[in-house]
Amino acid sequence: MTVESFPEYRGDLFYNCLGCGKTFDINELYYTCPDCGSVFILQDRNFDSLKQTSGAQWREIFDRRASTKNDKLRGIFRFYELFAPVIGEDDIVYLGEGNTPIVSSSPALNEITGVKTAFKNDGQNPSASFKDRGMACAFSYLNALVRKNEWDQVLTVCASTGDTSAAAALYASYLGGPVKSVVILPQGKVTPQQLAQPLGSGATVLEVPGVFDDCMKVVEHLADNYRVALLNSKNSWRILGQESYAFEVAQWYDWNLKDKCIFVPIGNAGNITAIMAGFLKMHELGIIEDLPRIFGVQSEHADPVYRYYAVDDPTQRKYEPVAVRPSVAQAAMIGNPVSFPRVKHFADKYEAIGGREAFQVVHVREQDIIESMLLANSKGHIACTQGGECLAGLLRSRELGLVADSETAILDSTAHQLKFIGFQEMYYDNSFPAEYEISPDASKANRPQLVLEPEVKQSLEIGEYVSKAADKVVEMLGLEKK
Repeated sequence: MTVESFPEYRGDLFYNCLGCGKTFDINELYYTCPDCGSVFILQDRNFDSLKQTSGAQWREIFDRRASTKNDKLRGIFRFYELFAPVIGEDDIVYLGEGNTPIVSSSPALNEITGVKTAFKNDGQNPSASFKDRGMACAFSYLNALVRKNEWDQVLTVCASTGDTSAAAALYASYLGGPVKSVVILPQGKVTPQQLAQPLGSGATVLEVPGVFDDCMKVVEHLADNYRVALLNSKNSWRILGQESYAFEVAQWYDWNLKDKCIFVPIGNAGNITAIMAGFLKMHELGIIEDLPRIFGVQSEHADPVYRYYAVDDPTQRKYEPVAVRPSVAQAAMIGNPVSFPRVKHFADKYEAIGGREAFQVVHVREQDIIESMLLANSKGHIACTQGGECLAGLLRSRELGLVADSETAILDSTAHQLKFIGFQEMYYDNSFPAEYEISPDASKANRPQLVLEPEVKQSLEIGEYVSKAADKVVEMLGLEKK
């Protein structure tokens, strides 16, 4: 098999401010508009030239690359021309991100949802979350800037509830050299598993009292006043990399997205922004004929985007941040998503093509989130709490009549189940603090059962112990002899 050659196409990318409409050069590290403070999207002045290649030809190109042995095209950069066609081959950082599987649900789970259901397991990325998609792109861009400017030191910084810090620290440690990583976390609000990741990657980990929004304010202040590379979703390169989720979904279904619904937790709103942007690009180029419907999901404990879209009349909508309450879907516990302007920008475009039902937002209870995670995992999945949030969103949408029997639902499990195993333990132990508003169902708790006390084992010979332990197992399980 020959190694796929790197694409020849090069774009002409620029930052486009969604507030004032001004544009800025990509050779500077910009996160928000220096004139009006709004967020950017990255656009390619040469994008229309891609239309000279037909949709069918693009599908053939991307399908061929799916089997490449060229590391630079094996991950998210398989779709190079669609999102970051200015990064050189030598600057691309590849750690195995992307190509995460879409796993069809078991018949038992499909029976519960009433529709064909599948999870896209983004927890199978290198740091065990979807954040690696954006980091691969952001660090490849940063790698190019470091080389071009011959910088001797670059400090990367991010605020995080866990997954962003793990991904940022991993990619920074891989690049090494002048690139150093600092992550700022809300004290006591990150699971031990997630905290262990940036520590293990060698990052400087700083904790501040409060929630993610407080950490974000600190990071924004640093980015505005000091030479640091911000790696939160304000970073437009992060958003570009996360578009690969949409490209992969389309390719998985042979580019046919008719009657498909994508459920995405909103959180800081970067991922849902990227996914809409990716589908819109493919639609414009004729790679896909139909846009899948997008459902954003928010917890009742952090739902500013839901509240905005819950107002039917667009002229009466007003975006307002909310004070968050504790959530098991920690990455979604954000009361003022920095990417909300991007959500509105792409949702307007989405609805202009697919109608009002093309983009919707639902919100769900904390009880439903944790129990949906447990339900999914008891039916053969590895869903995190955000994956549980998406399943809860699907079940709620079915109750509201928003999803038809004929549709297929693809649920975004953004991270690996084991990152949030502590919440499962809290459910089984009935130890949630009152502010979570979760009342565990004791019948759903699953605990280990002791067969014999240790002192009994110590009093028996090995043969007697095996016989006695086996007899006890037979009694506990109600086994019958052959």
